[in-house]
Amino acid sequence: MSLTAPEPRAAAPRRAESEATVAAFAIGALGAVYGLILAIVEPGEMLADGATSFALWAAVASGLGAAAASAAGYWRSLSLTGQEWRGSLPAWKLMANTLSVVIVHTVLAFIETYVIYRLIGLGFIGLPVGPVWSVVMMAVTVGLTAHLVYLSVSRMNTQRMSSLLRTFIAFGVFTAMIIAPEPDWWKVHFSHLGTFHGDLSSVFFNGTLIAGGLLVTTFAVYIAHDMAALVTGGVLASPRSPRIVSTLFVVMGAAFAGVGIVAVDVNRLWHDISALALAAMFLGTLIAGPWLLRGMPRSYFVWSWTILTAVVASGLAFATGSFSLTGVEIVVFVLIFGWISLFVRSLGVAGHDAAAPVAEPRADGTPAGY
Repeated sequence: MSLTAPEPRAAAPRRAESEATVAAFAIGALGAVYGLILAIVEPGEMLADGATSFALWAAVASGLGAAAASAAGYWRSLSLTGQEWRGSLPAWKLMANTLSVVIVHTVLAFIETYVIYRLIGLGFIGLPVGPVWSVVMMAVTVGLTAHLVYLSVSRMNTQRMSSLLRTFIAFGVFTAMIIAPEPDWWKVHFSHLGTFHGDLSSVFFNGTLIAGGLLVTTFAVYIAHDMAALVTGGVLASPRSPRIVSTLFVVMGAAFAGVGIVAVDVNRLWHDISALALAAMFLGTLIAGPWLLRGMPRSYFVWSWTILTAVVASGLAFATGSFSLTGVEIVVFVLIFGWISLFVRSLGVAGHDAAAPVAEPRADGTPAGY
């Protein structure tokens, strides 16, 4: 039996898990107090019925708990193995990254908690929440949220951020679509979801776009770090590719947030400029890929040209009147985030291939493994 100290890589997950447990109990205890106060101030609050149901208050508490856990976890993870490079970032960039990670986890926790309780409420219509249940349910909800969020931010890397981005966008947009006050919103255009001012659906839609845009700008920092390592390792041919590609992602993130900040009925010109900037950066990255990303796996370029063809085809279908504007927007929206996932996965494959040891040939000259 070895008595040596565990390797840092083995200790890091244990430390994160221990700290996540502490955060869960601490924030869960605050959630229990919150639930007790809610039971006193709003006795007989319905589980999911009404404008101020227990579902909404639980979502608020879950969001606040996620904010505290994500802020603490993301800062604490700076000293974990594989995360040290973030400590060398300029202070403003580190603060901006932390803010975007906190905002996204806060909003995602709010949306998921609200949706889950609304779904549970469909089976318990008209059920009031008593004091005991208010304390217990709030403690469990907030504590579990804090635990999951703390682990999420502690293990953040490019792949995990890509998954977080997809999950966040999907939850926010689909929730806005489902609870929209106009069931036939799709007959107008996709951005019509953000025009129901004062309604929760538009808050979800516009808020998702704004927070998602912030996360994309943070995503750019992780991409620049990964691509710089590939350039150093001789995988990517262009030494300028990390800066150029990360800049394109920053512009995409800013444009994405701009679509949510300026709703189409508030200022159509600025809304359209943001949407066009997003599309332009996306298409520019696809078209310039063979020059910027030389060294990436061949499959990446095959899929990139396939995605580009699908975007052009949907645009032509709309121009000929065989496809609606909403359809084109949804297709492009899905393709952008599908491409981001493809891009991140391809970066990981390229990095794995670069790190893989090359087997030495045998003495007789035949390759190892034969």
